[in-house]
Amino acid sequence: MLQLSEIYNASRVLKGVARHTSLIEAPKINPECTVFLKPENLQLTGSFKLRGAYYKISQLTEDEKARGVIACSAGNHAQGVALGATANGIKSIICLPAGAPISKVEATKGYGAEVCMVPGVYDDAYEKALQLQAEHGYTLVHPFDDPKVIAGQGTIGLEILEDMPDIDAVVVPIGGGGLIAGVAFAIKSLRPDVKVYGVQSAGAPSMVASLQERKIQHLAEVSTIADGIAVKEPGVNTFDICNTYVDEVVTVTDDEIAAAILALLEQQKMVAEGAGAVSVAAVMFNRLPVAGKRVVCLVSGGNIDVSTLNRVIVRGLVKSGRNCTLTLDLFDKPGQLSGVCAVIARLGGNVISVSHERNNDSTEINGCVLRVEMETRNTQHIAEIREGLASAGYHVIR
Repeated sequence: MLQLSEIYNASRVLKGVARHTSLIEAPKINPECTVFLKPENLQLTGSFKLRGAYYKISQLTEDEKARGVIACSAGNHAQGVALGATANGIKSIICLPAGAPISKVEATKGYGAEVCMVPGVYDDAYEKALQLQAEHGYTLVHPFDDPKVIAGQGTIGLEILEDMPDIDAVVVPIGGGGLIAGVAFAIKSLRPDVKVYGVQSAGAPSMVASLQERKIQHLAEVSTIADGIAVKEPGVNTFDICNTYVDEVVTVTDDEIAAAILALLEQQKMVAEGAGAVSVAAVMFNRLPVAGKRVVCLVSGGNIDVSTLNRVIVRGLVKSGRNCTLTLDLFDKPGQLSGVCAVIARLGGNVISVSHERNNDSTEINGCVLRVEMETRNTQHIAEIREGLASAGYHVIR
C-alpha cells in the first residue's frame, strides 16, 4: 500500500540527488489555456526515472544490496538504476530491449551498469530480467510497479503543488504507469480538486485499454516513436492507483508527438523525447478539457537519439504545415515548371526540391508528374497555395 508519508520520505532522501525542476510557462503551446512545463528532462540522467530508482535502491536491506540489482528498461529507468547503484557501491545489471536508442544504451554503460541487450520490446527485456534474477539472486528494481519506485516518482506531485498551489490540472505521460501513479496519488491526497490526466501513444495504449475493460489488458504488440512508453501491459499497482485517482487517459498519434517535440524545440528551446512530449501533444491538439485552465504538462524525459530527432523534426514540420509536398499532373511543354514555381513564390512558399517524372502510367502520353517539396507557414498557407495553383490552371493530384 502506498502512503503519502512514503512520498514525503522519498522527497527527503532525494534532496541533493534529484533536481527540484522549476515550472516554465509555455504560452504558445495552446492559447486557450495557461500552460506550464515541468521539465524532468533536465534531471541529471535526462528523465524523472532517477527519482524512483534511486529511492528504491536507497531503501534496500544490506543483504539485497550485497546481491546486486537488476532492472529492465527502455533506457531511462536503466540510467536511474545505474546511477543509483553506482552511487551506493552496488553492482547493477540492466536488460535493455534491442530497439533502445544508442544514446540511452551508452549512457547506461557510462553510469557503471552491465548491459544485457534483449531482442524485442520492454516486456521481453522484463522476462529476461526475471530469468537472470532467478538464476543469480539479484534484487529486482522494477521500473514502475513497485511502491517505493512509485513513491519516488510521486515527489514530482509534491513539487508541483509547492510551486503552484492554484493549479487546475496536471497532464502526465503513461507507459507502465509508475509516474502517473505517484503523481496522481500525491496530488489527489493533498488536493482532490486538481484534475490529473494521463496520455499514452496511440500505438501503445495499454493503460487506456485496461481502464476501458476494467481489468489489466496485455497488448499483442506496440509501435510508437515514444519508445519510453512502449509498454504492452501496465502494472498491478499502477493500474489500481490510476483506476482510483486518475480522471481521464487519452492517446496521441506519432505525428502529434512529433509536432509537440518540434514545438518544444522551437518555442521553449527544450529537447524532449517522444515519451516526454506526449503530455504537450495532448494539450496542443485539444485532447483534454483544459480550456481556460492552469495546466502543468510533465515533460518526463529528453533522452532522444540524435538520428531519431532528425526524423521526428521532419515529421513535426509536416504535421504542423511547415513542410509540404504537392504532386501535380502537367502537360509536358516548356515553361510548366517555371509557371508552377512562380505561383508558389508569389504566395510565399519556398521550394526546396523538385522531382519531374515524364514516363508515368497515370499520366497522358504527353503528360508528366511534378512533385514539389516546399517550406510553408502552416496548413492554411498550404491551402492557399493549392488554390492558387488550381486557379492558374494546374491540376494538383495530392
